[in-house]
Amino acid sequence: MTDQNALKRAVAAKALDYVQDGMKLGLGSGTTAEIFVEMLAPRVRGGEKLLCVPTSERTAALARKLGFTLASLDDLAPLDLTVDGADEADRNLDLIKGGGGMLLREKIVAAASKQMVVIADESKLVPRLGRFPLPVEVVEFGHKSSAARLSAALAAAGYVIFKTDGGNVIYDLAFGVIQNAPKLAAAISAVPGIVEHGLFIGLATTLLIAGPGDTEVLTRT
Repeated sequence: MTDQNALKRAVAAKALDYVQDGMKLGLGSGTTAEIFVEMLAPRVRGGEKLLCVPTSERTAALARKLGFTLASLDDLAPLDLTVDGADEADRNLDLIKGGGGMLLREKIVAAASKQMVVIADESKLVPRLGRFPLPVEVVEFGHKSSAARLSAALAAAGYVIFKTDGGNVIYDLAFGVIQNAPKLAAAISAVPGIVEHGLFIGLATTLLIAGPGDTEVLTRT
């Protein structure tokens, strides 16, 4: 069986091909994205000029340690490219992200990028989204009331939550198979108190999936 870490390294290495000197670059979060940052570091030390926006404090700390030049999104947008991982992806290049709790910043950076390259190993590729619980970020004020309205809105849209794990301001919603991701995204976004959700629809331009033989490249048409 192919080591999963080896697949993550393989797909991170493939993503390096999309980075060009002088780019304004979004740096993603999660283990695969961190491997990408580590593999990009020698090019930065070698003199490539990259201005980077991290999607989490953890990524920011790693990038500073490795010598990257960081700047605010407001100063750099639009970004040329963001490279990030995914908790789940389908062949339409729709994603579930945010399992690490950084979904709001991840989505803001992705939406401010001309291109988004998503890197993942083959375990993250699914026929339909929904195996991974969908993170939904909720304003802390009245969040139990927001959760009740969210449940009612989803039921009206034809979705049933099989289980809900309530964190502080993050709810992980397990639907099973999501039949219509855009419809679900719209139903969640319409509920007052919802800050953001982990459905990334129409944002990824390229999906790199590492398997035992090679890395598959899927591109949005």
